[in-house]
Amino acid sequence: MIDILTANDVQGQYPLSYYAAQRPAPAPHAQLKGHKSADVCIIGGGFTGLSAAYHLAQAGFDVALLEAHRIGWGASGRNGGQLGSGQRLDQITLECLVGEQSAHALWDIAEASKQLVKSLIFDNGIDCDYRSGIIEADHKQRFVADSHRYVEKLNRDYGYDAISALSKAEVREHVASTQYFGGTLDKGAGHLDPLAFCFGLAALAHKSGTRIYEQSRVTQIEPGNKVRVTTAEGTIEADHLILGCNGYIGGLNKDISARVMPINSFIVATEPLGEERAKTLIPHNEAVADSRFVVNYFRRTPDHRLLFGGGETYSLRFPADLETISRKPMLNVFPQLADAKINYAWGGTLGITMQRLPHFARLGPNIYSAAGFSGHGLGMATMAGKILAEITQGQAERFDLMAGLPSPRFPGGETMRGALLYLAMTYYALRDRF
Repeated sequence: MIDILTANDVQGQYPLSYYAAQRPAPAPHAQLKGHKSADVCIIGGGFTGLSAAYHLAQAGFDVALLEAHRIGWGASGRNGGQLGSGQRLDQITLECLVGEQSAHALWDIAEASKQLVKSLIFDNGIDCDYRSGIIEADHKQRFVADSHRYVEKLNRDYGYDAISALSKAEVREHVASTQYFGGTLDKGAGHLDPLAFCFGLAALAHKSGTRIYEQSRVTQIEPGNKVRVTTAEGTIEADHLILGCNGYIGGLNKDISARVMPINSFIVATEPLGEERAKTLIPHNEAVADSRFVVNYFRRTPDHRLLFGGGETYSLRFPADLETISRKPMLNVFPQLADAKINYAWGGTLGITMQRLPHFARLGPNIYSAAGFSGHGLGMATMAGKILAEITQGQAERFDLMAGLPSPRFPGGETMRGALLYLAMTYYALRDRF
């Protein structure tokens, strides 16, 4: 069995990503050694765990957070940095799935997640290069009418007027590519450096009193009135346990791993293109995600590179040539970058669910989890941490709404589900092309 926490990375080291190269990592936190106690133990040092830790510490709880590698080491510090509106599923689909009332409540939670991220950044001076605007670009003409109708629905039924429709001519004013036939522009959404946001969130949690232990991989969880969490060199006994492991849950909890599937996504960053050339690609500096099932997502960086994510694999191991897997779709979108060198190429593991909705779960009377953000985690995983802090304090309304969402197991069991997912995703990738 492949160990997902060590299959593609060096223990305790950040990947060679553009983000990790931009600013020095904070000084390491100590490894857990010996026996400790806490009101709340949190496993996972990404958006979910750090947000839960910060909100609980702010509320006066004694919090201990365990991270197997370094803070922000996983998907939270490697992703495309897009802070999108709504849930991963659109509101029309959600209304059919859970009813209008719950769909509106889910929209409100998602909107609150964006505001939470922005307030954490701007109220606390987190330096993470936040910029407004995300374009959803339609790569097929037949998608455009539905995209524009969706804008009308959000304007009319949800009172959301930050989003507008883009015609073919308008989308090409924003994205210098012939691949797109229209789309939407959401000025209420935005993009940022996710690793820098993690560093800032960790600093807030630590300053609020959270004890952070790095390179402290959890090997065993023993439920009970006091939950006992074991690592290689220590234990923590706590009144409450929160799991913020997402795609890296592995064998730590089989019920979550049956519903949250790890998949790999890949990003490249070009050499600096110069301000003028970079601006010709995305003149107004929005982030872009397109309508392909295997999504291409991209944006400019402050030092005038193109950061481009595209291509997924469903093996747990990264391919040998990370540059090629994302460079190919990048050149499909921007053939004018054929001469641009790639300075950084990296991969990350995210967690997806069958329904592409987060999986919130009570695993015991004092054990809670949130995972499976399906590529929509910057806002929702940060909000998940706050909601997990709420349920730990006995406030169940938002947790119960999220935990009530359908979250079926992937078919095939441990042995076959990866192969079945590969076949399904290959089909959809081929459909994107043809």
